[in-house]
Amino acid sequence: MSLGELENAVTKLPASELATFARWFEEYVAETWDRQIEEHIRAGRLEEAGRQADAEFEAGRCKPL
Repeated sequence: MSLGELENAVTKLPASELATFARWFEEYVAETWDRQIEEHIRAGRLEEAGRQADAEFEAGRCKPL
């Protein structure tokens, strides 16, 4: 199915099915992002960012949330 076909199909969904699809898609995107972050962590791609964050914290350059 092409992107255009998918877009067309989504525009034809009844409101209740569109809401269900939207919830599913939001969860799907979040899970995909989580998997990507986990892959980056396992590959060590976030090590430098972690070191920088630790240094900023230790230097007192962090603000409370």
